[in-house]
Amino acid sequence: MKFYSPLTAEFFPDDPDYEDESYNEYEGYPMDGHDLLQYADAVDEAVKKDIADFNGDLMQYYHEDDSVRSKVVSAVPSVKIHGNKLCGCLNVELQGSLNEGEQAVLCDYISGQYSDGWGEGFEQRDIRVEDGTLAVHFWQEDGFKMTPSFEKIPKQEKNSLRPKMQLIGQDGNIFAIMGRASRLLKNAGQSDKAKEMCDRVTASQSYSEALNIVSEYVETELSPSHTPKRDRGDAR
Repeated sequence: MKFYSPLTAEFFPDDPDYEDESYNEYEGYPMDGHDLLQYADAVDEAVKKDIADFNGDLMQYYHEDDSVRSKVVSAVPSVKIHGNKLCGCLNVELQGSLNEGEQAVLCDYISGQYSDGWGEGFEQRDIRVEDGTLAVHFWQEDGFKMTPSFEKIPKQEKNSLRPKMQLIGQDGNIFAIMGRASRLLKNAGQSDKAKEMCDRVTASQSYSEALNIVSEYVETELSPSHTPKRDRGDAR
């Protein structure tokens, strides 16, 4: 299930002679989803980079013990072109359908995340584009609305690849590594593999053995390359 919502932004040009009646050097040039189409790739990359350190799942901050918590596996923000404009797109994985009341509770929670939580931090990160910088808002004081869309994801497409996870520069504690890998696997619909990996890691005899086990389930710097070896006869 996906929830689409509007995106807005301020554009700050590099050109000191930039002129437009809507431009203010302190507040930037206001942009909506149609204007942001030209910067879709840059905004998409910025969102992916920003959520990488916590796997993007906003539900990990949801602490209510209710039906929404039991049904929503994960809720990951992204951007997507929808209705000929760039929109915020919340990708929600479910293990049970949400009724209207539960959808309202989820949307209210995500609205808070967009305005005062994750979204508040994201809008303060300058996004470099070819001709300047952008400050992008997932939440707006006026006109904010989350619109649900039901899109069935084929299992084969979802489970076909191992999730990627970086080891270098991250917490080296094996339990922290195992936890990150487990969340990635669960978000990819591979909960059975997450459990199997955790069982093997906790039973391992050394740190290096544990790292190699993790690297069998998620793609890390230690995972073997899948590039086929060339036959000697191919060399010239």
